[in-house]
Amino acid sequence: MIITVAGNKKEVKDGITVAELIVLENVETPRYVTVSLNDSFVENDAFESTVLKEGDNVEFLYFMGGGC
Repeated sequence: MIITVAGNKKEVKDGITVAELIVLENVETPRYVTVSLNDSFVENDAFESTVLKEGDNVEFLYFMGGGC
């Protein structure tokens, strides 16, 4: 199936979960990533049970600290 990950179309296996996609995409610090699925946030506890569907849009977001 085809999904969009960080603005890029990707072909992934049917039934892939958010947790599996995090591994597949080699996400840095997966414990601290926030996932947006179709413009809604996915709770970290739900990564294992959230199954992606054809046409889904996934973004990986990271908190960036900084300032002066």
